[in-house]
Amino acid sequence: MTHQDHPGLRRHPAPPDFTPRLRLKPKAPQTGYVDGAWWPWSNDLTGELPDLLAVLSVRLGAVDRVLYNLGEWAKAPAKIATGGRPVRLDGYRRQPINTLEVLGVNRQKIVLLVIPPATDPEQAHRTIMAAAAPDNDASVDGLLVQG
Repeated sequence: MTHQDHPGLRRHPAPPDFTPRLRLKPKAPQTGYVDGAWWPWSNDLTGELPDLLAVLSVRLGAVDRVLYNLGEWAKAPAKIATGGRPVRLDGYRRQPINTLEVLGVNRQKIVLLVIPPATDPEQAHRTIMAAAAPDNDASVDGLLVQG
């Protein structure tokens, strides 16, 4: 019997296949609108989310829902299975542009600034670092402009 087969042991969430380009603020009292920034490789939300959610589940626990702006991503299904459970994908036209909200089953949430995939790498890096700075309280627009 392996450790995975043992009924008394819980398996940790699967590690991501590819490390997402992501940076989060340290766990601390919240400052600003976003909790960090993510620079996806494409606009394919279904393809991008499994690796992102694998990393975010370390902080959030099991993920229940993802809220996104419909105009920024390719058509996505209403649910995907990741981390051994279904995750609801809720696209809204009124979801703030360049943001993604990830909600855990425990009602905690992480709001990410989403840097468009085609962004210049140096600009994207500056924006990611600014968004994840512990004392940064800039708006989404402010972060994208200063990057």
